[in-house]
Amino acid sequence: MKGKKKFSHKTAIIEEGAKIGENTKIWHHTHVREGGKIGSNCNIGKNCYIDKGAIVGNNVKIQNNVSVWHGVVIEDDVFVGPNVVFTNDLYPRAFIWDKERLQKTLIKKGASLGANSTIICGNRVIGEYALVGAGAVVTKDVPPHGLVIGNPARLVGFVCKCGYPLKEKIGEEDHFVIMKCDHCNSTIKINKEDFGKVRK
Repeated sequence: MKGKKKFSHKTAIIEEGAKIGENTKIWHHTHVREGGKIGSNCNIGKNCYIDKGAIVGNNVKIQNNVSVWHGVVIEDDVFVGPNVVFTNDLYPRAFIWDKERLQKTLIKKGASLGANSTIICGNRVIGEYALVGAGAVVTKDVPPHGLVIGNPARLVGFVCKCGYPLKEKIGEEDHFVIMKCDHCNSTIKINKEDFGKVRK
């Protein structure tokens, strides 16, 4: 386990060859496999599993009971709620596994995955600062700042970097719709094509 100023609970299993950044905390009964990578300033909750080949960026918070499988990449500043489910095989069989079956998932910077949500693999991308609602089953890509809910998850709006819904459209610019956050007064550019996909 490389890095300095790390904390891992005495019940955690950190395999030789796992890479863990500075100031990262790993809690009860969590298992980090050889070849698993976790960045700096992360908080990995109880009963988590970081697979060989899984990549977790910096400043990531993973709540209890989450398994991050090989093929999943989590960028910086991501929140992963309790009991979130990742997958990496679209057609799983207990008696068949090879690298050709591996399907990838990319969670972009600043995104949040609500409790009990499920991310179905398939070169899936959850965009920057997107918000996946609790219990949602994501079967398609989620655009930057997109808010998705339901099963299957549908795009119902957009959220600010601060996490609050974007409700006010204040203009347009080239290929973007400009929205203003009522909570922090930030302005956010939303791709017009994505804006047109919202379903209420």
